Amino acid sequence: MRLFVGLGNPGAKYSQNRHNIGFMAIDRIAEDHGFAPFRSKFQGSLSEGRLGTEKVLLLKPETFMNLSGQSVGEALRFHKIDVADIVVFHDEIDLAPGKLKAKAGGGHAGHNGLRSIHSHIGPDYARIRMGVGHPGHKDAVPGYVLRDFPKSDLDWLDDVLRGISDGADALARNETSTFLNAVAQRTAPSRSSTGTKGPSSPHRQPDAEPAAEPDTRNPLQKLVDRFS
Repeated sequence: MRLFVGLGNPGAKYSQNRHNIGFMAIDRIAEDHGFAPFRSKFQGSLSEGRLGTEKVLLLKPETFMNLSGQSVGEALRFHKIDVADIVVFHDEIDLAPGKLKAKAGGGHAGHNGLRSIHSHIGPDYARIRMGVGHPGHKDAVPGYVLRDFPKSDLDWLDDVLRGISDGADALARNETSTFLNAVAQRTAPSRSSTGTKGPSSPHRQPDAEPAAEPDTRNPLQKLVDRFS
């Protein structure tokens, strides 16, 4: 059994915040893969279902971000889940918007949700770091992550969430590289070599001039033509 945890804050006030991108990922997986309705359990919202052949629990702690570990710890102990079978989806200010990286174990890098989880179950769980960008100064971080995504971010955000859902089966099988490839196909799809030709690149080299036909005139004819 795997436990996928999305981090965020409960309530409509926070639902579109950058800090809630983990909740958004869990909701997209649940919706796309036919999971059971969420119910209140473990101080959070819990849903159960399958990703491929793997049974997976989806958890959104409702203890507020700074106490997320309470909810995760309860779920882990009740279901006797190994820490290595937990994957936490969270916002990451040190990654550009739309970028995503996977990490197993390690520190919490000052993220309060991860800090709380560390204190309850230790550091040896997997994380999906979902880039939301940095406001430019550390003092601006709290206000930045607690603001809604602007409309200009919604396209890349939808691509990332769709990619996570596409790769969720692979992530449940612990095939992290396959999962990341699925996300990349949404966020940076490769161009088909047989597709419709797109607009010319501004750096495209101009087409070559056609080769000039050889001059077969004799010297006298060249002289006549020159002065004609």
